[in-house]
Amino acid sequence: MYLQQDRLIKREEPISNHLFHSAINLLKELIATPSFSGEESYTATLIQCFLQNRWVETHRKLHNVWVFNRFYDPAKPTILLNSHHDTVKPNLLYTRDPFSPVIIGDKLYGLGSNNAGGCLVSLLISFLHFYNRRDLAFNLCYAATAEKETSGENGLKLILPELGRLDFAIVGEPTLMNLAVAERGLMVLDCITTGKDENNAIYETIKDIGWFSNFVFPKVSDTLGSVKMSVNTINTESQDDIAPGTYSFPVEIRLTDAYTPDEILQTIRKHVNCTVIPRDIYFNSLVIDTNHPIVQAGRMAGCNTYESPATSDQALLNIPSVKLGPGDSARSHMPDEYIHVSEIQEGIKVYTQILEMLIFTLINNTADCNPLIRGN
Repeated sequence: MYLQQDRLIKREEPISNHLFHSAINLLKELIATPSFSGEESYTATLIQCFLQNRWVETHRKLHNVWVFNRFYDPAKPTILLNSHHDTVKPNLLYTRDPFSPVIIGDKLYGLGSNNAGGCLVSLLISFLHFYNRRDLAFNLCYAATAEKETSGENGLKLILPELGRLDFAIVGEPTLMNLAVAERGLMVLDCITTGKDENNAIYETIKDIGWFSNFVFPKVSDTLGSVKMSVNTINTESQDDIAPGTYSFPVEIRLTDAYTPDEILQTIRKHVNCTVIPRDIYFNSLVIDTNHPIVQAGRMAGCNTYESPATSDQALLNIPSVKLGPGDSARSHMPDEYIHVSEIQEGIKVYTQILEMLIFTLINNTADCNPLIRGN
């Protein structure tokens, strides 16, 4: 039993229907409000007002909004609950208005409903469920962030210094409520070949692309497997019948924890003749200890674990983290995007179960769990 909002209630009290329906209404408002990466001001205001109307003190920087639990204690570890409220531009094959949220049966249609609006509101309601709890074994920091879809500088990366010490994180992305305990990194290279004298650049380009297609990095990650490289397009500045010409091609590399990005880059430069220029933004691979309390709690809540091939804002965190959320990544960026309302309900249920289990585990096994939480 604990005291919440001046009334005594049972710890296992479920999320109220009123709070759940307010989450669905918020998601509808978010869908109806365009929020392309870098243009999320109005959706940030919607989220901020939703929290302020429930007497939660909010913090904001540009288009990022974050809050802490009411009885924040700096002596306790802090869990970050994070998802993003920006979207890509709608697919040209939409048959519905992407900004007109509509529920048909169990499906809520609209741009950003699945990626990652469902995660965003599910984490938000879970945060509110615990907001007034006095018996938490940890702090909660909920952050609704911007510019994830474009890996921009003004999203989660911008506000991390403002959030204080964080000990581990749940990052909300559509995973069908499976728990991603590892995530491949991503590095993109721009490769440029310029012909010299009679040496036509296209032949050198073909040789280098062949190397990228066939080379196998010898070290294999126990969790994420082999490093993968792919070339999907070639650009040219050459004119017809004129040699030697200049060709360029981007290389997408899916990283694992077996190599650092610098080790990958050094190996490539030893084997190809083209000029290799890494882009400024890259994402490190991530693997969390499967004995970590957050993983154990997820399994106890019925989540299956897996290794994610996709990158997320997890790559910006230097703390243990998992990726988990309602919705299906296969629906992300598809025309007529949707999420099942029941998936949101299940997402809230599982998030709150995991956090409830962590309260019990950390209170009863403090000596065993705190070193894992704090990354010692």
